[in-house]
Amino acid sequence: GGLILFAIFSLVMDVFKIGYYSSFYSCLSAIKIIYPIVQAIFVVVQTYFLWVSAKDCIHVHLNVTRCGLMLTLTTNLAVWMSAVTDESVHKAHSKLKKNMTEEIFRWLLKVGMRSSSVEECNCNSQICQIFKNGYFWLYPFNIEYSLFASAMVYVMWKNVGRLIDHHSHHIQRLKFRLFRRTFFVGIMLGLIIVVSGLGVLILYEVQVNSSTEASKKSQALTMYYIFNIVCLSLMSLVCIGGSVIYRFDKRDMDRHKNPTRTLDVALLMGAALGQYAISYYSIVAIVASTPRDSISALNLTYALLMIAQHTFQNVFIIEGLHRQPP
Repeated sequence: GGLILFAIFSLVMDVFKIGYYSSFYSCLSAIKIIYPIVQAIFVVVQTYFLWVSAKDCIHVHLNVTRCGLMLTLTTNLAVWMSAVTDESVHKAHSKLKKNMTEEIFRWLLKVGMRSSSVEECNCNSQICQIFKNGYFWLYPFNIEYSLFASAMVYVMWKNVGRLIDHHSHHIQRLKFRLFRRTFFVGIMLGLIIVVSGLGVLILYEVQVNSSTEASKKSQALTMYYIFNIVCLSLMSLVCIGGSVIYRFDKRDMDRHKNPTRTLDVALLMGAALGQYAISYYSIVAIVASTPRDSISALNLTYALLMIAQHTFQNVFIIEGLHRQPP
C-alpha cells in the first residue's frame, strides 16, 4: 500500500516533468523528455511486479533471479541518486538566481542550450510554471518510492532459496485491542507522527521560502527543531525501553554465523554513518559559529539527539536480530 501511494505521486511527478520539458523542447536534448517517460514505465512495471511477487519464495533459477533482483535494486538506487542530484541542482539554481543579476543568470542558462536564443527557453507561461513547481514539490515522493522499492527488492533477494521450517512456524494474528495488545496503539501513534511531521514540513517550507521577514523564518526554524527534538526524544526512550525489555525476556541468543544477518547489520551501520557525519559537522559548525542564539541551541540539541537516537535504535535492532523466535 505504501509503495503504491509513492508510485502514484511519482507518476504525477513524471507527468509534470514531461509537461515542463515539453514547454521548450527545441532547446533541450530529447533525452530530457524521454527520461521521465521511461521512468514512468519503470515505476508501473516494478510496482506491479512487487505487488504480485513480493511474498514469493523462489526456488528455481536461483542465480538468474538473484542477478535480476540485484539489477533492479541498483536501478532504484541510481534513480534515487539522480532524483537527489536533480533536486539539489534545482535548489542551487533557485538560490543562484536570487543572488545574481539577471544578465549573468541568463548567460549561465544559455550555456548548454542547443539554441542560440535563450528567450524561447525561459519558462514564462503560467502552465509551465505550474509544471515546474509541481514536479519540484513531488520530488520527495519519488525519492521515497526508490528507497521503498529498494528495501522490498532487498527482502525478496534475501528470500530467494529460503527454506521455511513449517513445524516451528507459528501464525500470529493481529488483535486490535487497546490494552491487551499494542499493535493498534502503535499504528495510530505512528500515523499521528507521520501526519504531524508532514504538516510541520509543509509549514516550514512555505514560511522559509515565501516569507521575507526574519522573525517568521526564525519561528519556522524554532517550530521545526522543537518538533524533531520531541520526536527524537520519544524514539530514543522507546528504543531504550525495548532494550530493557529484552533483558527480562527469556529467549536464547543466536550467536552462530549468519551471512544474511551480518549483511543486515553492515547495511544498518553503513546507513547510520551518513547521519552521524551530518550531525558531527553540524555540532562543529554550531560550536565554532558566533553569535550563539536560541536557534543554535535548538540545532545543537537536535544534532546530539540524532546521534543518540540512531545509536539506541541500532542497538535495539541488532539485539532483536540475534534473538531466537519464541
